[in-house]
Amino acid sequence: MTRKCELTGKLPLSGNNRSHAENKSRRKFRPNLCNVTLMSDVLGRSFRLRISAHALKTVEHRGGLDAFLAKARDEELSDKCLKIKRDLTKAKKATAPAAAS
Repeated sequence: MTRKCELTGKLPLSGNNRSHAENKSRRKFRPNLCNVTLMSDVLGRSFRLRISAHALKTVEHRGGLDAFLAKARDEELSDKCLKIKRDLTKAKKATAPAAAS
C-alpha cells in the first residue's frame, strides 16, 4: 500500500538529516497517515479511509466528508474517494427534483 493520503494526495518527501557537525545523510519525510472512518450525511453510510492528520483537520473544518469532497479537486483524490464523490453528486441530483416539487 502506497504511503499516500487518499484525500489530499500527500506523498513522502525526501531530504537530509543534518548533524551538529553538518554531516548530511538522506531521509524521508512521511505524511502522518491515520486509518479513520468518516460518515457521509447524504449517503447515510461510513467509509474507511487512510488520510493524513492534516486532511482530517480540514475535513472537520469544512463541515464533514460531503463538504470536503464537493470542494476537492479530482486529481488529488484516490479512486475510492472519486467513486464516493460521484455517488454524492448522484444522490444530490436525485433529491433536488423531489425537493423542488
